[in-house]
Amino acid sequence: MAINYENGAPVKLEGKYAAMIVCWLLGNGCLFSWNSMLTIEDYYVKLFPRYHPSRVLTLVYQPFALGTLAILAYNEAKINTRQRNLFGYIIFFISSLMVLILDLATSGKGGIGTFIGICAISGAFGVADAHVQGGMIGDLSFMLPVFIQSFLAGLAASGALTSALRLITKAAFDNSKDGLRKGAILFFAISAFFELLCVLLYGFVFPKLPIVKYYRSKAASEGSKTVSADLAAGGIYAQPQEVEENPKQLERLSNKELFFQNIDYALDMFLIYVLTLSIFPGFLSEDTGSHSLGAWYALVLIAMYNVWDLIGRYIPLLKCIKLESRKGLMIAILSRFLLVPAFYFTAKYGDQGWMIMLTSFLGLTNGYLTVCVLTSAPKGYKGPEQNALGNILVLFLLGGIFAGVTLDWLWLIGKGW
Repeated sequence: MAINYENGAPVKLEGKYAAMIVCWLLGNGCLFSWNSMLTIEDYYVKLFPRYHPSRVLTLVYQPFALGTLAILAYNEAKINTRQRNLFGYIIFFISSLMVLILDLATSGKGGIGTFIGICAISGAFGVADAHVQGGMIGDLSFMLPVFIQSFLAGLAASGALTSALRLITKAAFDNSKDGLRKGAILFFAISAFFELLCVLLYGFVFPKLPIVKYYRSKAASEGSKTVSADLAAGGIYAQPQEVEENPKQLERLSNKELFFQNIDYALDMFLIYVLTLSIFPGFLSEDTGSHSLGAWYALVLIAMYNVWDLIGRYIPLLKCIKLESRKGLMIAILSRFLLVPAFYFTAKYGDQGWMIMLTSFLGLTNGYLTVCVLTSAPKGYKGPEQNALGNILVLFLLGGIFAGVTLDWLWLIGKGW
């Protein structure tokens, strides 16, 4: 479809709601495999009781994600976005399949060899996440903010869906022989199928939507060199003529300039996730004590976090309660650190009801603040700059996650190994 411009506004923007649905599914696929691995921690804790899998797997995942994204963000202006995102989703699919194959090949037995294999797959998930999360948020940053919101909601939904599936499979196989493993195998199979679906959605559906074609053409007219393959996939082979007539449009701020103009947003992303990951999932999986829910307790906590994280990502759709003030965001994010002593004393003295409430609040604020920051930051920039800023913010998000999972080990002080 030819894209027409009238005073900088699109003539036709069909496909907005279809694009929102696809963005939601692609966001879901970005973390579905990883959340599947996190959600079956009860299986891995039983399989590898001496290796702290809930902490180690996250700690292995993050350096690969952070290191890969740092390289990709630095070279963002030269990278083919289509190839980057497709490569990431394909790695997700292959790695999910490998988790299933490894479990079947070892007949569900533990041991250091199997654990190393699981850790290697966890690292592959990190590489895939860096390709997809940074690439998609950068790509969506020069489109409508609601697309970013849908993608981020999909990220949270992956956690809620995997938690719901885990509770269902645990209930279904709880009394059967080797029930934990049967539930895990079902998880791996569903995860691999869903990642294959995401490859097909991004490769053949998303680039053909008229509204997506329009915004990618607009980004190309502003000097973006990362969208050409996606434009071709959508049936557009020539950039708009305005580029040749006004070459000054090709000028853009450097990554360094973008970073210093948005350093508060970058710190926001880092601080949101350094707190969240210092508590979730390691502390919730291993350090909350024994309660009447027994083996279900950690699963319920993780499920509550994921559900409220998802709810929190939809709250900013209500404009009246969306926080957009830069100072207000920083104050709210710093205030969340009061949750650290709250979790400590609740784990030590409180009952499971208080812990469930705190975990729900952790998820709610995580989702809400993430969407507020990522939908507010890209405003006022050209397409290539918005893409670069999206990558920078996701880099700080992953940096916060890495710092958080490292700090999570501090909860073990005084408890022995």
